[in-house]
Amino acid sequence: MTKTAVITGGGRGFGKAFGHALAAEGYHAVLVDIDGAEAEAAAAEIRALGHSAEGLAGDVTDEARMAAVMEQAAAPHGGIDVLVNNAGLHSDEYGKPITTLGMAKMRRLFDVNVMGVVGCTLAALPHMKGRAGASIVNISSSAAHMGGSPYGDSKLAVAALGITFARELAPDGIRVNAISPGLILTETIRNELPEATKARVKAMQMLQGDGEERHIVDALLFLVSDKAAFITGETLRVTGGMAAGV
Repeated sequence: MTKTAVITGGGRGFGKAFGHALAAEGYHAVLVDIDGAEAEAAAAEIRALGHSAEGLAGDVTDEARMAAVMEQAAAPHGGIDVLVNNAGLHSDEYGKPITTLGMAKMRRLFDVNVMGVVGCTLAALPHMKGRAGASIVNISSSAAHMGGSPYGDSKLAVAALGITFARELAPDGIRVNAISPGLILTETIRNELPEATKARVKAMQMLQGDGEERHIVDALLFLVSDKAAFITGETLRVTGGMAAGV
């Protein structure tokens, strides 16, 4: 039976990398992005490598559209086996003080980063019940464990939702976990993050190597695999020790 994985925010960055990795593992990868053309371009790259993928346009805050997306994603192979709630707002803008952001931007931040996770999970749920090994992975952030930013607050909520959904969906055989990436030197981060900021964050790490995209991809592949069959409700911090805590 071919398995299906849905990845939100799949047109670029981590989402695109997740799509490539899951497709290489034999999944039909459905990349969902607010930029439908970008999602389809990413899916075309995967197909060019001989794997199965499609790109769909969708805003995670649009409840009706997400229901339609999940139904379309589930149709070819009878359901959804993996959901990666990756879409989120994460620019420097949302690291500003709440008193600067104001209500409208705070509402937008939580609509996408938090309610988007809720909406996509609920939309995928009917298509995941009864699928052996079904797994949901939410992408949180090391900022969730550090405190002090609206973005981090939204990602702390994402990690907490993993526990709540893990408890609620366990009777359906669905595991729910989260990944909190630290400083991961993707091409975008290498080009856009000031060197002083990179140095400051790296100084907080216990491990002094560079965090790479593959570290997050490997964490995802572990959490959706049978090797993690007895793991649910957990947040895996992939931060080089920067955000270690109990």
